[in-house]
Amino acid sequence: MNAPAVTLLTLGSRCGAKAGPEGEPPPDFVRLADVAPRIRQDMRYAGPENFMGRPVPGYCAAQCWLRREVAEALAAVQKDAERAGRSLVVYDCYRPQRATAAFIAWAADPSDQAMKAAYYPHLDKAALFELGYIARASAHSTGIAVDLALIGMDFGTPFDLFDEASGTRDPAISDDAKRNRAELGALMQRRGFVNFEKEWWHFTLEGLSGVAPHDFEVR
Repeated sequence: MNAPAVTLLTLGSRCGAKAGPEGEPPPDFVRLADVAPRIRQDMRYAGPENFMGRPVPGYCAAQCWLRREVAEALAAVQKDAERAGRSLVVYDCYRPQRATAAFIAWAADPSDQAMKAAYYPHLDKAALFELGYIARASAHSTGIAVDLALIGMDFGTPFDLFDEASGTRDPAISDDAKRNRAELGALMQRRGFVNFEKEWWHFTLEGLSGVAPHDFEVR
């Protein structure tokens, strides 16, 4: 195993009884499970099913944390979705800043290509930041962004596929996938969320004050 990967695995293994540098979450953050328990959580960065192929530093539990306003808005989206016979699944919520640092280190290591075929088959990993697929300063770290889908629906690509086909309005996807992306977008927009055009799954709640990045561990 190459040295950078060992470093990242070591960072990821630091989860334990001792809290991270920032200690407990700020008082305006909540667990989504406490606000909207019927939303399914499939937190990809807490396990190996992601573009790094291993748990990401800072994710000590498969829990979605968000600013309270965002969690409450998502709860409203879930209720809207349920009226249409749908339900949400979240893949990433608040993201510790150390996770982004791990992404940067991973992208700078050309020897680590284990997940290329599944997540960035047509791109050089070093270009993922420049192309906007990964942010060096992510809204996820402020607790106002969420990655999600509607359960059991075809969206044309899987979550976190770094490819043009993941663009929300990509013309090459199937008609069903286009309709499903439009349905998800309409549900989210109704409750104040704005989509990131390169990723059909990424939404941010706008209009919040006092937004700042954090680095407390997800527990």
